[in-house]
Amino acid sequence: MLLKRKPDLTYSDVTPKDVYTNRRKFLQDMGIAGAAAALAGERILSIASPNLTAYATSKLNFVKGQFNTDEKVSSINDVTHYNNFYEFGSDKTDPAKNAQKFRTSPWTVSVEGEVKTPRKFSMDELLKVVPLEERIYRHRCVERWSIVVPWIGYSLSAILKQFEPTPKAMYVAFQSFYDRDQMPQSKYTGLEYPYVEGLRMDEAMHPLTLLCVGMYGETLPNQDGAPVRIVVPWKYGYKSIKSIVKI
Repeated sequence: MLLKRKPDLTYSDVTPKDVYTNRRKFLQDMGIAGAAAALAGERILSIASPNLTAYATSKLNFVKGQFNTDEKVSSINDVTHYNNFYEFGSDKTDPAKNAQKFRTSPWTVSVEGEVKTPRKFSMDELLKVVPLEERIYRHRCVERWSIVVPWIGYSLSAILKQFEPTPKAMYVAFQSFYDRDQMPQSKYTGLEYPYVEGLRMDEAMHPLTLLCVGMYGETLPNQDGAPVRIVVPWKYGYKSIKSIVKI
């Protein structure tokens, strides 16, 4: 019997997070979890039901932004379990495993350098600079993989303008948080920490450059750069620096 193929799924078809993260109960109710454990041990069970502390997030209030792709959104499991965050290890699956106890509160971001009004921001203050908006960005990597992510934040320019950069300011640098005690895996990666990245002033002020505080309707998971990061959709991924503490 021939069946008509259903059109591509839309963002509204994405499985709700609470349904996705409750798979262990579902599997247990069906008697599958025990069989999986008996057949393949803890590894299969952990794949069937990842540790939920990696999703220690909370809901955000936001509006739909004007900058979006109409491509299918990647699953939250892919985006949170296949990523780079070398402070927590160099393998793609390391951040989700090793960042679960990362402390992101309290948190401040300092703005320094060639600006008229340097200051420090708490996360509460960062969230109130302008209304948060959701933007669905497509990212393509030179490693031959791609993702489509519904980020939440606002244009970085909204906060940079408040500090009135001086005429001498040609670049914007960002620095990631670093604590060897919380990030012991970093010593095996061969990089220098804390990690620092930068953009030209025109790139930093571009409306697509996002000061990002969330994804999939909620705050950022630890392994994806909590509590605040930069997202630059047209640049290589390393430019989208995570867990920033200084601008």
